[in-house]
Amino acid sequence: MNKIKVLIIDDHEMVRMGLKMYLDCEEEIEVVGEGANGEEAIKLAQQLEPDVILMDLMMEKVNGIEATRQITKINKDIKVIVLTSFMDDEMVFPVIEAGAFSYVLKTTSASEIAETIYKAVKGEPTIEGKVASMMFHRMKEKPKHESLTKREREVLLLLGEGKSNKEIGDELHIGIKTVKTHVSNILSKLELADRTQVAIYVSKHFKK
Repeated sequence: MNKIKVLIIDDHEMVRMGLKMYLDCEEEIEVVGEGANGEEAIKLAQQLEPDVILMDLMMEKVNGIEATRQITKINKDIKVIVLTSFMDDEMVFPVIEAGAFSYVLKTTSASEIAETIYKAVKGEPTIEGKVASMMFHRMKEKPKHESLTKREREVLLLLGEGKSNKEIGDELHIGIKTVKTHVSNILSKLELADRTQVAIYVSKHFKK
């Protein structure tokens, strides 16, 4: 039976050593390489073609989020397991969107990390309890544009097309002053700063 090839990426040498020492005791796992940053992760992933990568997030040169994005784009078969001490929105959701398969914290025991690796190769993701709860609540949140009135939504879509206040007014048969009021309300409700952010928001939430 072929062993599960694991690549360890972490900027702390002691973390890499500890993980390698434990995983080397697992008969079904082989640690094929180590790296200290995302740049090395991308290079080693192509050279070694591991089955699983244990990926830290906060690293120099290239962080774990960008490394995960590039690696999973090149080889979708590699399972990236995020192993980090961070569990805030700015880290969790971007790396999951980038293609991470599992997300566990560094407080997880070595045996549980090994189990996460075994599950990953079987196609079973592992999401640490607190992170899973955060993701569940995020999924339940309604998008901000659902708070807009019907008219505000019409204005929003026209803003997304890059139309000026005058063009919006002409199309909807309303005055410039009314358009400005709607635009102000939209920016406030969607918590956006300007028309550029509005265009990005429309592109993301109203894909044709």
